[in-house]
Amino acid sequence: MPDNANNSPITTHVQPTGNAKHTGHSPIATTAEMNPAKSSALGGEQASVEKQKVFIIGLPRTGTTSVSVALLEQGLKVAHMAFTKQAFMLADAISDVPCFSDYRQLDDLFPQAKFVYLERDMAKWVPSMQMLLGKMLPHLEAKSGRFHPIMKRSFRHTFAIDKVTDPADEAHLIACYQRHKNEVLAYFHGREDFISLDISHAGSLSRLLQFLGLTTDCPTLGQVTDRAFSDSQIKSAPSQISQEGASQEKAAVQSLPVNTSEHGLDFPKLNAGTHVAAWHEYKHPNKVNSNSAGPQSRKFFDYTL
Repeated sequence: MPDNANNSPITTHVQPTGNAKHTGHSPIATTAEMNPAKSSALGGEQASVEKQKVFIIGLPRTGTTSVSVALLEQGLKVAHMAFTKQAFMLADAISDVPCFSDYRQLDDLFPQAKFVYLERDMAKWVPSMQMLLGKMLPHLEAKSGRFHPIMKRSFRHTFAIDKVTDPADEAHLIACYQRHKNEVLAYFHGREDFISLDISHAGSLSRLLQFLGLTTDCPTLGQVTDRAFSDSQIKSAPSQISQEGASQEKAAVQSLPVNTSEHGLDFPKLNAGTHVAAWHEYKHPNKVNSNSAGPQSRKFFDYTL
């Protein structure tokens, strides 16, 4: 199950939004600048209009966890899913729910934000998404599902899980992926605050860091794979890893480096195969809780899709 996806109270109201064209940016906010106790920004719907945010708007199973971990290693505060205003205020970068469904509204709320779309080869994405939905669908049910209402809304909006007989049908998923991609590319066409990446391509991490104005000389990037894998994840590692003992499996997984070839930095390969909890298992002080409470408790922004 995705980390921090469980149900908690929210309030939403209708507020129209539109495509705000902009190209200006400010540096990524410091910890002091992002402290809500020193700002009244939470009082209005433009929650952080002068602070740059990074929104990862690729669909689930396109590499959102790998990107989130890489940004943690760069010193950014990262929320992998955010269900409260406070989580958005605390984090420099937010990925997954609700970013992939709410990018238009977030564009209005955070005019200085940068947006990162993630692509993945369809032949790999479809079975991976089918596996994920197989685990999630019972918890996405509108009334009885235990996932957070924002999680349910994002999946209903993007994958129409309440309108089709089989949300995991291959043709349906392909149509959802293509529709989302086409809408994202059309919305951000010609914008300088947008980048599209396939994290399996050589040098993709370097491209992202350059886009965000961050250094590509990070001494901790090579340690990402080591810290990201827990004993439980090692048990679900690919079959090519040695089966001769748990210690050998752990050594095999931990020896996987972050690629620093002449093409540039590559992303660490996390959440591979049938594993879906790498973010929960990854330990880092800059992780932001998806359900963070603030001056308005766990209230979400006043918009609906």
